[in-house]
Amino acid sequence: MSVNKDKYSIDNTDYTVGQDNVQKWGFDVHNPVFGISAGLIGIFLIAILLAEPAASKAFLDGLKWQIIGTFDSLFMWSANIFVIFCLALVVSPYGKIRLGGDDAKPDYSTLSWIAMLFAAGMGIGLMFWGVAEPVAYYTGWYETPLNVTANTPEAIQLALGATMFHWGLHPWAIYGVVALSLAFFAYNKGLPLSIRSIFYPILGDRTWGWAGHIVDIFAVLATLFGLATSLGLGAQQAASGFQHVFGIDADLSLQITIIVVVTMLAVVSVVRGIEGGVKVLSNINMLLALALVVFVALVTFAISMGTIPTTVMGYIENIIPLSNPIGREDEAWMQGWTVFYWAWWISWSPFVGMFIARISRGRTVREFLTAVLIIPTAVTILWMSVFGGVAIDQVVNNVGTLGSEGLTEVPLAMFQMFDALPFGSLLSMLAVLLVLVFFITSSDSGSLVIDSITAGGKVDAPIPQRIFWASTEGAIAAVLLWVGGTEAIQALQAGAISTGLPFTIILLIMCVSLIMGMRTEKHRK
Repeated sequence: MSVNKDKYSIDNTDYTVGQDNVQKWGFDVHNPVFGISAGLIGIFLIAILLAEPAASKAFLDGLKWQIIGTFDSLFMWSANIFVIFCLALVVSPYGKIRLGGDDAKPDYSTLSWIAMLFAAGMGIGLMFWGVAEPVAYYTGWYETPLNVTANTPEAIQLALGATMFHWGLHPWAIYGVVALSLAFFAYNKGLPLSIRSIFYPILGDRTWGWAGHIVDIFAVLATLFGLATSLGLGAQQAASGFQHVFGIDADLSLQITIIVVVTMLAVVSVVRGIEGGVKVLSNINMLLALALVVFVALVTFAISMGTIPTTVMGYIENIIPLSNPIGREDEAWMQGWTVFYWAWWISWSPFVGMFIARISRGRTVREFLTAVLIIPTAVTILWMSVFGGVAIDQVVNNVGTLGSEGLTEVPLAMFQMFDALPFGSLLSMLAVLLVLVFFITSSDSGSLVIDSITAGGKVDAPIPQRIFWASTEGAIAAVLLWVGGTEAIQALQAGAISTGLPFTIILLIMCVSLIMGMRTEKHRK
């Protein structure tokens, strides 16, 4: 086995890092990250499967609420810092830096670039929560934001604004920090595309030792559990869709069957790579999602268009109160919703960040952050206004199942909303298809990212490793669903929150390291 030395430089000094060249169908495990990450996941799966489901669920629930109760302020303030940090970079002189150097050209068209980052970033989540979350806040299904009185005109604006708060600038700033850091150190400094590379200005040569190994291991674990949460939610919603449309019982066996089938399809896609797999699926996602939201908007035109200003104003007026963790009278709501979301986005950030970095060479820092922050937020405003606005209108006017029974089952909420619209069954079938394609996209893009991390930053690591990680993601989602039973969402949340906590600290340090690296780039120019 030969060794190839890849060059990189910091402060005009050239360094090298050894990487093993392996066969396309071999395994590349030249550092401990792969073995330790896979070993810890294996231990987790075996321990959960051997224990009683009730005991496992109690342990996961207890761990989740212990972390939330102790570290809620850390999650809240950190998310605020990431938003301010990204906005400051946009208007700073660092915004002129081009990822890959002054002569670098984008690898993908702007449309394909946006489609891929959006599909990977939160596709399944938007399908799962687009109806359920605004209705939950409006009706007080589980507390209400800022203690607004449920089922009132004031609750409509706050419900839509609070939903956007969880899906707007804050999550995309979290993704933006990781994505920009990875892209900058990989394309401008020539370091391997791995989380550890970001910390070279702080760690120096220790980046390639155990300090770097630990960072990458946390990144792998956070990514796996963050993805498992989304895949579990996607399986629940797809199963509910099959039950709603075809009458198939949406029990645990169907959910796990969906995970198995989708994981197999994701394996096929992940073998094809970004060009042949993820890019194609992301473009399909965008077209299907656009068709779905446009149709619903057209058949409910007055409601949907009238809701957009309400959503925007609700978001603007409440973003600061919702961002402040001090003296909150709605602490139960903040901890149960906002803190979970921030932990979930943070646990997703290594995956989404690295994926966005891989497709973003040639963009300036200003162009990159503006697109990553603004475009998905604008699209999400449209999505939540249409789906959330129509759903709340049905509740207010006692239309359909949502109007008569309110929010009963979260995975069913979207399909119940469709029932009261023209061509409801067709919309439900399209939604099931969209959930499945989002499911596959998230799994295969996540597998490519984890594969890269565990191969020391290679962007074209061996195919068996991609298959291994795609299968592992499905296994974790299936086990968490099995443990959670009828309350699987709580078990899925516990995994995301547990791995999101240590990575929050890593992201805060990452901001410092990125500025240190950018200062050297400015001096070189």
